[in-house]
Amino acid sequence: MKEFYQQTKTEVRKQLNGSLKPLTDEQVKAHQEQYGKNELVEGKKKSTFQIFLEQYKDFLVVILIVAAVISGFLGDIESALVILIVITVNAILGTVQTLKAEQSLAGLKKLSSPSAKVLRNGQIVKIPSRDVTVGDEIVLEAGDQIPADGRILTSASLKVDESALTGESVAVDKEDLVLDETVALGDQKNMLFSGSFVTYGRGSFLVTATGMETEVGKIAALLKNTSEKRTPLQVNLDQFGQKLSIIIMAFCALLFGINVWQGKPIGDAFMFAVALAVAAIPEALSSIVTIVLSFGTRKMAKEGAIIRKLQAVEGLGSVSVICSDKTGTLTQNKMTVEHYYVEKKCYSADVLTKENPLIQQLLNASILCSDATVIDEKEIGDPTETALISLGNRLGTNAEKIRGKYPRISEVPFDSDRKLMSTLHNLNQGRIMITKGAVDVLLDRLTQIQIKGNVCPITEEDKKEIQRQNQEFSKKGLRVLAFAYKKMDSIEEITDEDETDYIFLGLISMMDPPRKESKMAVAECIRAGMKPVMITGDHKVTAAAIAKRIGILKDEKEACEGMEIDALSDEELQDFVEGISVYARVSPEHKIRIVRAWQEKGNIVAMTGDGVNDAPALKQADIGVAMGITGTEVSKDASSMILTDDNFATIIKAVENGRNVYENIKHSIQFLLSGNFGGILVVLYASVLALPVPFSAVHLLFINLLTDSLPAIALGLEPHTDKVMEQKPRPMNESILTKDFLLRIGMEGFVISVMTMIAYMIGLRIGNPLLARTMAFATLCMSRLVHGYNSKSDSPVIFTKRFLNNKYLAGAFLVGTILITTVVMVPGLHAMFKVQTLGIWQLLMVYGLAFLNLPIIQCLKAIICRLKKA
Repeated sequence: MKEFYQQTKTEVRKQLNGSLKPLTDEQVKAHQEQYGKNELVEGKKKSTFQIFLEQYKDFLVVILIVAAVISGFLGDIESALVILIVITVNAILGTVQTLKAEQSLAGLKKLSSPSAKVLRNGQIVKIPSRDVTVGDEIVLEAGDQIPADGRILTSASLKVDESALTGESVAVDKEDLVLDETVALGDQKNMLFSGSFVTYGRGSFLVTATGMETEVGKIAALLKNTSEKRTPLQVNLDQFGQKLSIIIMAFCALLFGINVWQGKPIGDAFMFAVALAVAAIPEALSSIVTIVLSFGTRKMAKEGAIIRKLQAVEGLGSVSVICSDKTGTLTQNKMTVEHYYVEKKCYSADVLTKENPLIQQLLNASILCSDATVIDEKEIGDPTETALISLGNRLGTNAEKIRGKYPRISEVPFDSDRKLMSTLHNLNQGRIMITKGAVDVLLDRLTQIQIKGNVCPITEEDKKEIQRQNQEFSKKGLRVLAFAYKKMDSIEEITDEDETDYIFLGLISMMDPPRKESKMAVAECIRAGMKPVMITGDHKVTAAAIAKRIGILKDEKEACEGMEIDALSDEELQDFVEGISVYARVSPEHKIRIVRAWQEKGNIVAMTGDGVNDAPALKQADIGVAMGITGTEVSKDASSMILTDDNFATIIKAVENGRNVYENIKHSIQFLLSGNFGGILVVLYASVLALPVPFSAVHLLFINLLTDSLPAIALGLEPHTDKVMEQKPRPMNESILTKDFLLRIGMEGFVISVMTMIAYMIGLRIGNPLLARTMAFATLCMSRLVHGYNSKSDSPVIFTKRFLNNKYLAGAFLVGTILITTVVMVPGLHAMFKVQTLGIWQLLMVYGLAFLNLPIIQCLKAIICRLKKA
């Protein structure tokens, strides 16, 4: 069966209504039962409690819950409570973030207009848009929002803004015609779509689809069927947690066996193994990552990027492809005059002056022959006409003053068939008719041309020159209007029959220009190893022109249209995308396929956009970036991040922040694991040599939850550096646990364990097992606090400005030092923490051994860095 746009309006009426007459009340009721209400349907949402329970699915969390239960059965209620509190706080944080995320369909519902003017029982009545049904005849005028999809019945200069659906910045002329060929959504000039609105003229249409069957409804269905992607950090932390848990459980089982073999009570051996597992597993890791990401979001919000989903901060640092919408994202979403062409010369609008009388005459003509106005600094009217008004205001020609001086006597409104608009005025040289329109239409009606104040007969050579200039503008993606005039002495009213025998005034070219910062942002993208890709519903010529200006497009072969994508399978598209930088005339389905194709090739994809048509791709992308000013509610709700300033350059700053945040999180993890590894080595050493247990369970919990957490958070807040932008994006499958990463953890953990064992052995020789445990506990605590400064960077920082640039780390070190010193020096705390008072020399020995970690590890880092460079 033919599509509606391929049928006549009579055929559509018969197909939907069974006759050529409007719907009766009975038919309306029957259609509403058949097609349902004109509203979007939401899927079933998860309850808050379900979302809360899902936070406990993490493998590390399951291990910790088991450990807490075992601790409780064995009588260690304090340890069990501490573990449960930590994981519950983390679950609450995760639930709060998730509850803010899913509002896409609610945003789509807001697109539905509250009411519609419908022809019912021979009269036009206003009804709620949800009551509109298939077969209804809707009446439209300028300013109306379109409540459903439908086929044009009548059109009087009807223009519709479909930018939210198609991405095309210019209002589309709508008319009653039949399209024989298969065309894209943006080219269906005899169809109207829900969510768009009328900018000019009036008309009527027959409703062909409502609710979920409209184009907006199809996007809603795409959103429901599009799954959100987990960021690399989420994936890595899950993999890391599973591997770490298995290693720790195996080690604890080994230690349990050694203790039992050495004759220790099974209950005590098991309790210590559980305590060690709790200490070795960094249960505060998830909370620390969440806190660090939260601080990252606050920093980014100050710089124009609001993060809706915490993991997006880190995900931005992995982005290797940025798929960007054109209109309103890379461009200003505002038609702007680019050039004037008068007297066979082209003038840039940037340097235009009114010194040339013909330029002033053309400027006045463009203001008089238009309907756009400016009210309270807000431009109202067709974008091409508001561009003309804006240029006049910029050059000091006030539109209202000009119109007041030369009032309109008569007019012939713009018509899509004629492609002309004419107005009649009393000007200085008499009664004049001014006409603007398409160059090819007006060119055939010219008889004269004005040059240097003289009116001369126009020659074929003159017309060829005008046509050549028009083609040159068009190749650059510019929209071109021609202006002409004729004397109309004593004429009171003009008609379309008067539109002939003109004197040529000039051409005005315009376009939706790139944002000033776009070119620099694209260059920074490429420098940081990311590929910028433009995906738009606009025409190929216009898209390519913008892409060339800002550096996305190098060769015309890198641009294609959506129709070409339809002919490709998903596998073929994966090979195709690598050679394409610009996609024009695309549908929402095309955008999702392009994003998926890049993802299948192992890329982390960011998608930027502001329209309804961008929402499914924003959700499909690893990182969805919506525009805060021009963006629709739908695009914002489907996104991970919103740009408050609609500035493409802010994305690059966000990527830099994301990369820095990831580096800081890595350093926090490295700090935690190397410290834990050092403690494990000490326990293993003591167990193998059958020495007394070096730590009690409460020691391990104190270290893990207090002296570890503060420096780890402080490392996550390490000041950012722009050097991260010199690196390539991280591969999607790159684990946190790389060979180098594990090597650094092992090296640093070994140094910490050696210093702790020395303190332990000294304690055993000069005192008793309790003194040895106290010295080992205090040395391990202080070593880990000092180790925070080692973990600031993979390279040595001790003699650089970076060493003391983190005030949070200094604060964490001070608080931790006070805590551990208080525990070992205040007698009232000894029973709780199972320690004894240290003498002044013993305390100094603990401090000295702990501080030795700093120069030793810094020297080892310097050696490793030199070996890598060699």
